Amino acid sequence: MERLMRGEEMGRPAIVILGENSLETARHILLTLGDGDIYGLDTRVKRADIPFSDFGGTLRELYEAGRPIIAICAAGIVIRALARSLENKRAEPPVLVVAEDGSAVVPLLGTLGGANDLARRIAAAFNVAPAITTTGELRFGVNLLHPPVGYTLLNPEAGKKFISDLLAGEKVKLAGDAPWISNARLPLDPDARLTITITSEHREPEADELLYLTPARGARRGRLAVVGLGPGDPALMAPAVAQELQHAEDILGYETYVRMAGPFRPDQIQHMTDNREEMQRARHAFALAATGRSVAMVSSGDPGIFAMAAAVLEALHESDDPAWHKVELTILPGISAAMAAAARIGAPLGHDFCILSLSDNLKPWTVIEQRLDHAARADLAMAFYNPISKARPWQLAQALDIVRQHREPQTPVVLGRDVGRPGEKVSVTSLGELTPDQVDMRTVVIIGSSTTQRFSKSGGGEWVYTPRWYGEGRPSS
Repeated sequence: MERLMRGEEMGRPAIVILGENSLETARHILLTLGDGDIYGLDTRVKRADIPFSDFGGTLRELYEAGRPIIAICAAGIVIRALARSLENKRAEPPVLVVAEDGSAVVPLLGTLGGANDLARRIAAAFNVAPAITTTGELRFGVNLLHPPVGYTLLNPEAGKKFISDLLAGEKVKLAGDAPWISNARLPLDPDARLTITITSEHREPEADELLYLTPARGARRGRLAVVGLGPGDPALMAPAVAQELQHAEDILGYETYVRMAGPFRPDQIQHMTDNREEMQRARHAFALAATGRSVAMVSSGDPGIFAMAAAVLEALHESDDPAWHKVELTILPGISAAMAAAARIGAPLGHDFCILSLSDNLKPWTVIEQRLDHAARADLAMAFYNPISKARPWQLAQALDIVRQHREPQTPVVLGRDVGRPGEKVSVTSLGELTPDQVDMRTVVIIGSSTTQRFSKSGGGEWVYTPRWYGEGRPSS
């Protein structure tokens, strides 16, 4: 159970209280778990680790970040606060409510992420029984959708119907060895239609089968998937990426992006590093995959656009380790920031365009200036990544000076900040009106070409688009 609460695997627990009377219970839970933060309503709790003023907003922020939530309050207000966030059952973190005196511990959400196990641990600390209501787990003594460490369920999407069939009276046969299955109260029958399979072979599940993978080091080929999470909204993540994240045993990436990709099961190991450690991270991923593990390397947006795919391929190219070259390597695309921002406002990238990073961390500023000049002369629409930072407050202004030599002041400019995330803001201005103080590092800047148009929406706001025709190529009416 100690593994359950390791912060790098499950997220640091957040114990949320609304009054001083709950503080003693919160501290007892914190001591029991050995990790976490106490969040307290700032007008009522003076000794919390982290004060907050908006209960609903704080809960939703913690939920979206994949933090296990233990709320010492009524269940109803937690349900109402999180109602708008409840979409993907496979992606929800544990959410529990606990009575102020510790007399009741109720797992509300996240049973697939270990909520019931967390509830048992907290309830034991107060010497009470947890209010577990998962019918299959109560009847059979095992949660088939939340296997123990060392086992990965490869087809969780089949679990709901499988368990429903068991509850309706179906029998099940066991193929393979797993004490946590054979010691449960499942209705085992060697002639049953349903099958639970335990194997070290990574294959496609069959109909009426739950397939669990158990590591067999050196006996199976490792896999490294470099995946793009998209701009941040789970609805904009490719289904293939979500499936890959479910199957991964190890998840690597910059801390912000790993947390964006979660939450993860307790058996999935997270390796979070600084954003500047790309080659070290890529080599670590191959070292893990070469042992037979299934590894996911995460990037925001698309992994092939200023992200980890190039670093992974460079690491492989430089390596003469045969085990690395035997790893099954796949790259799964995601929606990039430029595409997401463009879609919000219309189609500013509807014709030829280019994407440029204004960061000179990996290339000289003189090269950036040359590329800006050529792209502006070629009349390409342009998307700027990494447009400005505290270390480079002057570069966006210089970039705009170059572009303004070749574009009219009325050229439309789209500013997309945190597109697909809670603080999303997309606005339209012009090249003549744009100033660097309108932009930060989390903003993508799209500058139109000479043909880019803008017009008002009927309900307010604007559309921006670049027509597909150019010059004499405009179609006749």
